[in-house]
Amino acid sequence: MIAQAIFYVLAVLTVGSSAIVAFSRNIVRSTFALLGAFMGVVGIYVLLAADFVAMIQLLVYVGGILVLTLFAVMLTQGIADVTISNRAVGRLPALIISAVAAGIMIFAVFRTPWRQSARIIVAPTTYGIGNAFLGPYALPFELASIVLLAALIGAVVISRPLDRGVSNRLSNEE
Repeated sequence: MIAQAIFYVLAVLTVGSSAIVAFSRNIVRSTFALLGAFMGVVGIYVLLAADFVAMIQLLVYVGGILVLTLFAVMLTQGIADVTISNRAVGRLPALIISAVAAGIMIFAVFRTPWRQSARIIVAPTTYGIGNAFLGPYALPFELASIVLLAALIGAVVISRPLDRGVSNRLSNEE
């Protein structure tokens, strides 16, 4: 009973935050609402006993992508002042498509014969994945880390302001 109540709270958090992300006119507010959506999904994964997927969601999406998005939004000058010129275009088709999708999902929820297990066996899933990363998949795992490190260094180099001495030399060479 408690797990069901927690699920509904997490579902409301996820859907509510997603609605704020989709409908907010302020990009900073949308980015912070994305945190609530991602954290709600993490909570649902924890309830499903998918500990590895929950931690990957937390590390990759909340720890990586969301922080990167926040930095991009905060470092971009005047991003909060951007106005969208034509917000009315596409509202009716979007509303129709959303209503059809919601109708299909509601139909599926009420027509599906849901079966529940008598007893849920919770077992850690990270043991096998950890052994695979340290065994046959060690080389691809390390190569992926080197590629990510190179991408991070490239992002830092691209985002650094150009030195005036360098820019003057570059313009003189042309």
